[in-house]
Amino acid sequence: MTTVNATEIVPVPALNLAGSFAVQRDELLAEVAAICESGQYVLGPKVAAFEAALAEYCGARFALGVSSGTDALLMALMALDVGPGDEVIVPTFTFFGTAGVVARVGARPVFCDIDPATYNIDPHQAAALLTTRTKAVIPVHLYGQMAELRPLFSDFNRHGVAVIEDAAQAIGATHPDFPGRRAGAVGTFGCISFYPTKNLGAFGDAGALLTNDEKLFELARKLRVHGSGHTYFHDVVGGNFRIDALQAAILTIKLRRLDEGNARRAAIAQRYAALLAEAGLVPEHVTPPADPRSPGDPGPRHVYHQFVIRCRRRDALAEHLRRRKVGCGVYYPLPLHLQKCFANLGYQRGAFPHAEKAADEVLALPMYPELTEPQQQAVVAAIAEFCRR
Repeated sequence: MTTVNATEIVPVPALNLAGSFAVQRDELLAEVAAICESGQYVLGPKVAAFEAALAEYCGARFALGVSSGTDALLMALMALDVGPGDEVIVPTFTFFGTAGVVARVGARPVFCDIDPATYNIDPHQAAALLTTRTKAVIPVHLYGQMAELRPLFSDFNRHGVAVIEDAAQAIGATHPDFPGRRAGAVGTFGCISFYPTKNLGAFGDAGALLTNDEKLFELARKLRVHGSGHTYFHDVVGGNFRIDALQAAILTIKLRRLDEGNARRAAIAQRYAALLAEAGLVPEHVTPPADPRSPGDPGPRHVYHQFVIRCRRRDALAEHLRRRKVGCGVYYPLPLHLQKCFANLGYQRGAFPHAEKAADEVLALPMYPELTEPQQQAVVAAIAEFCRR
């Protein structure tokens, strides 16, 4: 294996969306032109075709293209009639949208700590938070790895509590407990984001709502267009949650190569782990993500939307990497229970120690299918330089 000199600055961007576009450039541009010439810009046959392809890929009965992953979560809560007086259990270590939608419908977010190894919701603590007011629980498949859903189903389903998967970061991920289904196709609803940085990214905002329940699907389809089953006749109050035909057509093309891209991400993750170990950085200086696979796993347990390490001197390391022109990011620097907008809920620092520790230590390294071995070597060399100063 060739090595990169630690004194040599090799710029490594955190993302490479242009490189992803280049792989399918001609096909994508042709589709964009066809949409522009068609005059059909919102919903329509391109959206229907994408929804069918997505449902088949994920193993869900129904898929509904929507305006964003956040709106998918919001629609799920609306379809389940979650509102004032209700509680929804959510992990405190996640993107804001997971809890923000709960507050938007007037319900109370009830925060839960995480499993420190996976960063996903602690199912046992979640069960302990169950009350007569609990209407739903939203496990997040953070960074690309599916949360443990089986314990949640055991504890929540018998109480009539819905399990809404936040699969925004995990399209394509699997779990051996649910053969034939991928992230988002297991719970009452599954919510996916196609923000451009995701493993399957649109050319703007877009998302999807998955379900296996036909009645909920039909209700969600009405909610997508202001609660209308027929133009200008409204059965319920919904919103404007439509997906553009352009985004659906682009996603249909990119979906064909999603598994290939996810496989490359997994190979890159394995190489990162090997390079960090060879450099003598594990476990004294950094902790890479645990590989969740086991012999005989039928599919990708982790699709590595992010490759996240832990470092006790995280902020200093991040600054060092940026000086070395290595992209990195902190997802997320402050747990939701400590956010100013949720101060009225009464949580204090120390309430969820695993989430708070993660917020102080996690650092996402560059991760995308086009990342090269020399670039990864440059990233690890820069980390080694910092750790050995």
